[in-house]
Amino acid sequence: MWDPAKYLSFGDHRARPFFDLLARVRAESPRAVVDLGCGPGNLTVTMAQRWPNARLSAIDTSAAMVSAARQRGVDASVADLREWVPDDGTDVVISNAALQWVPGHPELLAQWAGHLPRRAWIGVQVPGNFAAPSHALVRELVAEPGWFERLEPLRLREEDAILEPEGYAELMIGAGCEVDVWETTYLQRLDGEDAVLEWVSGTALRPIRAELADEEWQEFRSALAPRLAKAYPRRADGTTWFPFRRVFFVARTR
Repeated sequence: MWDPAKYLSFGDHRARPFFDLLARVRAESPRAVVDLGCGPGNLTVTMAQRWPNARLSAIDTSAAMVSAARQRGVDASVADLREWVPDDGTDVVISNAALQWVPGHPELLAQWAGHLPRRAWIGVQVPGNFAAPSHALVRELVAEPGWFERLEPLRLREEDAILEPEGYAELMIGAGCEVDVWETTYLQRLDGEDAVLEWVSGTALRPIRAELADEEWQEFRSALAPRLAKAYPRRADGTTWFPFRRVFFVARTR
């Protein structure tokens, strides 16, 4: 289950890629804007400020996230991104840090491009750090005896959860779009003890948390914490450097 409060505990770091993405979406007067994977809606509301005359809607698979978004005034609903189909009036589609959770999302992107009207915008950002220690160490621990038996049915995201930048470029060009693709590694400075563990607890560890009872969850965290602390040592001032790669693209239908 997604925890909006936990997710927002690193709100500034999670928000920056969204604004970097949106800065390259140059729609002037869109009729309808949709946020696919809106989370708690804290970023969705900024699109209403940018495009006040557009009809803004949002979806997310988490009821808790949708509830938080609605409390912010967002027209949000619980839905599977794989079932969403754009209508003729949708001029801007934004998906920020969501499609990495959706197997087969490249095919979805091509379908969306085919359904959108001419000159519509698609803006996507996905984490590109699945080979980093923050994820590799989690997969390593899950594969060990004791944890494997409890978590064996669980399929964690591997390095192939997303495409490389060139893959998205070729995909969207093949779908008949103009496309701008880039990647950025943010060197994030996190505060607090076990900062990287706290970060991944709000995202990557969510499926594991859902499978474990409270006592088992604390046991798993205790086993993972020293591994992450070794990979991401805490600095003398109490902060931790956490490099985080992200992949972006902005496409426009022809």
